[in-house]
Amino acid sequence: MRVRYNGRTDVGQRREVNQDAFGSAEIDQGTLLVVCDGMGGHLAGEVASKLAVETIIESFRPNSDPAEGLRQAFIAANQRVYQEGRGTMGTTAVAAFFWHNTLYVANVGDSRAYLVREGQIRQLTHDHSLIGDQVAAGLLTAEQARTSTIRNIITRAIGHQSHVEVDLFREPLLSGDTIVLSTDGMHGLLTDDEIAAIVSMHPLDVATRRLVDEANKRGGPDNITVVVAQVDSLEPTVSDVSTGTVAVVAGPTTPPMARPLSPIGLGGAVLVFVLLISLAVSILVNDKPSPVPLLSSPTIVVTATPIPTITVPATIIPTETR
Repeated sequence: MRVRYNGRTDVGQRREVNQDAFGSAEIDQGTLLVVCDGMGGHLAGEVASKLAVETIIESFRPNSDPAEGLRQAFIAANQRVYQEGRGTMGTTAVAAFFWHNTLYVANVGDSRAYLVREGQIRQLTHDHSLIGDQVAAGLLTAEQARTSTIRNIITRAIGHQSHVEVDLFREPLLSGDTIVLSTDGMHGLLTDDEIAAIVSMHPLDVATRRLVDEANKRGGPDNITVVVAQVDSLEPTVSDVSTGTVAVVAGPTTPPMARPLSPIGLGGAVLVFVLLISLAVSILVNDKPSPVPLLSSPTIVVTATPIPTITVPATIIPTETR
């Protein structure tokens, strides 16, 4: 599977320190992307987000279950940030791992992962925030949530407590799919449709710049971080083979050199020649040659039957509190 990506972070218009962080790594022939939004006192959020990104990348191992690997990496990041700050700092975290035509996503907090497919956008993650709970309960609309004064109050964070609960998601990928990871400094100001339009119309580097610039034009009250990834091609699978072809390779065009006949071979050739002459004379005399049956080999045509494609819906993997 071939995946291209581009990331950008910006301090915004009102903050003095950028407490966002993002990172990427190629692990076991897969691509891992991580975005974090730190919080805490002076410089604490900046430390928390960087520690979380580094620890998630360093400790993640896909093994046979990448979703469980993401969970363990987030738990490791939580332990490291908690030990560093003893609850005085924390960070949101969202990670996406592209592996064998499947996307694995983990998140804690209100940083998001989106899937954009054929111009249509869908949020893959759930916001762990007070306002996110109200939207999920139907008490507020997404538009009302963008202007709420309590939209920055989150209910889960990496490093805030000694344990953390991680949400995990699994999504089958198609060629051309675009994944967007972002902090609320971007998606809190742009609508989902605006995000989809920008990433669908522009190359990756232009799309990330446009998303950051647009957030800044609308006030940029928070740090802004965006990572956009695109699936260029998938790994071939058995279902991709719909027809079979048998190739026939022609032999050399130059004939082999003739070898001289031995005395025995020469005598045999003369005998065959005499018999052929005798047979021809017999046919001419009788003028009723016996019919010679013609043997023909039947032609067998094998048509491969296409294997139907099975569409698997996104799966939310149950989590457990540790």
